[in-house]
Amino acid sequence: MKKATAPSCISCGKKDLSKDEVGINLKLIGRDIQNFYCLDCLASVFEVSVQDILDKIEEFKEEGCTLFL
Repeated sequence: MKKATAPSCISCGKKDLSKDEVGINLKLIGRDIQNFYCLDCLASVFEVSVQDILDKIEEFKEEGCTLFL
């Protein structure tokens, strides 16, 4: 059986996005999305810093969000 590959960034083309990158896209954009952004591009889309995104990921993890298990 072929292993599923991690998505790539729709903006810059970065390959193999991490589970956290995929999770934060699903959390902030919506669970039915097909296109994902890397942390740098996602921060640009939302006009925040990458550190702001990382802080939100940690916050969601602490809350027990299942997207970040």
